[in-house]
Amino acid sequence: MSENIVWHQHQVSHQDRCQQKQQKPCVLWFTGLSGSGKSTVANAVESLLFENNNHSYLLDGDNVRHGLNKDLTFNDSDRVENIRRIGEVAKLFTDSGLIVLSAFISPFRADRQQVRDLFQDGQFVEVFVDTPLEVCEQRDPKGLYKKARLGEIKNFTGLDSPYEKPDKAEIHLRTDGKPVEILAEEVIGYLRQSKFIR
Repeated sequence: MSENIVWHQHQVSHQDRCQQKQQKPCVLWFTGLSGSGKSTVANAVESLLFENNNHSYLLDGDNVRHGLNKDLTFNDSDRVENIRRIGEVAKLFTDSGLIVLSAFISPFRADRQQVRDLFQDGQFVEVFVDTPLEVCEQRDPKGLYKKARLGEIKNFTGLDSPYEKPDKAEIHLRTDGKPVEILAEEVIGYLRQSKFIR
């Protein structure tokens, strides 16, 4: 980092923003295989937060790759950089007082830990969307598993690239057979119990 770059202090503090929004900011880091339901559950949670007059923003893996991270591929080093950038964006959003929902496969524990380390204790909430591989492959909403099985996509998580399950996720959603509404309520229940929201 250049020695000529100095952090700019804001007149409006982090505490001011939290007080204005009447909530405790955090990042809900949804992780799981492709097709596990991360984005679906995150969308449902954000809808419930909106109905509850909470201030949030959803960062979705595909959406971010359309802009901020469109220069990155899916090889291991670019996946690491993808998650690093998202972590930095999520940190800025939480500083603004928002509850950030982040839906990314983020297959490697070390990368998720690196993002966790950016945040104050308790601000990073890992949400493991635990759906069996065979269920994800049956769903295959984007046809990616089919392409990967045909050899058209390399380094596909869960097939020829590993997914490292979280050791101690704050929220463990076992999705198979559960409606999305129930899963979303589990997340909201955690946020209430942990006093992120009222």
